[in-house]
Amino acid sequence: MLKFVFWLLAAINLLVLAIGQGYLGSFRTETREPARLKNQLHAEKITLLTQAQASAPPEAATPAAPAPARPQLYACTEVGNFVLADARKFEAKLEPLALGERQSRRNVAGQDISSYMVFIPPQGSKEGAERKAAELKQLGVSNYFIMGDGSPQRWGISLGVFKSETSAQSQLASLNKQGVHSARVAPRYSASKQVAYQFRDLDAATRARLAAITAQFEEQELRSCK
Repeated sequence: MLKFVFWLLAAINLLVLAIGQGYLGSFRTETREPARLKNQLHAEKITLLTQAQASAPPEAATPAAPAPARPQLYACTEVGNFVLADARKFEAKLEPLALGERQSRRNVAGQDISSYMVFIPPQGSKEGAERKAAELKQLGVSNYFIMGDGSPQRWGISLGVFKSETSAQSQLASLNKQGVHSARVAPRYSASKQVAYQFRDLDAATRARLAAITAQFEEQELRSCK
């Protein structure tokens, strides 16, 4: 009987030892399989979130890549007005820009200086102009003309028309020496056809090149289209 109890206790002890060593499997795999537990955690894939990301909706937790910046474009730039001779020169300098359909031109009405006039301003009436003409005669001036209806200088007195401003100023100086001090020099204009250019969707670099070309022409500058 004692031998039976001894071998029974020995068998129980062996069974407990086998279970403890895992030879017969384990009912507590989470404490006996550290490799498996490590694979479940994947510590190297854990990403720490900021407080704002943690409290944001799931789709906002991961920062979105910034959208690429769009280049600045100038919708419409205008240059002009050019007389026809300068327009041809301007177009030749534009060719390297290769603007194609982004470049257009339009004709505009303009005025060119055709001559210069030496004159005495309007005297208010025909009688006033005649009195001024009599004064000119006394000063020895005989080359004059009273401007009447149809002239913007009505009842003024013309003292000569000249092609160049230099010639007109010379005539004025001569009249001053004769005692005529109310005379003036003014340009005379005639209608002419001129050209303006428009450029669309220019980036900053191309617009800078256009500005450099425009600077080569006096009194021309870039402006926004009307």
